[in-house]
Amino acid sequence: MPVHSQLTAPNLHVEAADGVTYRYRRFGVANESDVPLLCLVHFRATLDNWDPDLVDNFVTEREVILVDLAGVGGSTGVTPNTVDEMAHNVLAFLDALGVRRFDLLGFSLGGFIAQEVALLRPWQLRRLVLAGTAPRGGRDIHQYTAGAIRDTALADDATAQGLLVLFFEKSASSQALGVEFLKRLALRTAERDAPATLAVRDAQLTAIAGWGVRDDTRLQRLASIEHPVLVANGDNDEMVPTKNTYLLAEHLPNARLSIYPDAGHGFLFQYPVEFAAEVNAFLGH
Repeated sequence: MPVHSQLTAPNLHVEAADGVTYRYRRFGVANESDVPLLCLVHFRATLDNWDPDLVDNFVTEREVILVDLAGVGGSTGVTPNTVDEMAHNVLAFLDALGVRRFDLLGFSLGGFIAQEVALLRPWQLRRLVLAGTAPRGGRDIHQYTAGAIRDTALADDATAQGLLVLFFEKSASSQALGVEFLKRLALRTAERDAPATLAVRDAQLTAIAGWGVRDDTRLQRLASIEHPVLVANGDNDEMVPTKNTYLLAEHLPNARLSIYPDAGHGFLFQYPVEFAAEVNAFLGH
């Protein structure tokens, strides 16, 4: 299979048993384990929201799969309004591809889904990366913080400037790296996804709210995720507060914690090369 890049990998399609035809990209070099890395993206995002600098540093050492879930981007169907249903969509997609063993990286909402996948199919998952995310029933995620974060995240028009507000710290250094990230997102010109619709926004927002209802008893579920887990975030995530990353590290029995300085929710796009290196080392061969 050609190595390709996030900028050149073709859009592929597969029809799953749940009736959805999923759009995805699959590229990279299969390593010794022959276990692909499935990446699940954030709220209102499509295939094109993955930073090429991040993904292209993954594929030098492993095969990567990116996917639009039901109703998003180039995938058919209707976007579910619960994380549970989204997780079942992921499993239907993997079954359609015939992938029986995988590593999983979930960012933000994708991290919620990744936790459910880990609980539903523990025998298929090898290692798990949870970035800028939170456990079910965690802290301060039932609704977005009032003010700029809430208004920007929920705006009808998702803009590049909005990503700077949501994903990057207010410091000049973080904002400058955010501008570089936005330039990279625009580099792909062929077969780009359509932006997520307002229906997708509303369904995903309902799923996030349901996941975020404060319930400390839900933290006990994490004890069942016995896989090695890399838990990472920026030191000041305002969208999914960093306190949730510490909660994950505390309650997951086999977790490694990594916090990036002068960074917010989009730390993995602020430090794409560094985070990719950390993920590659964690996943091994």
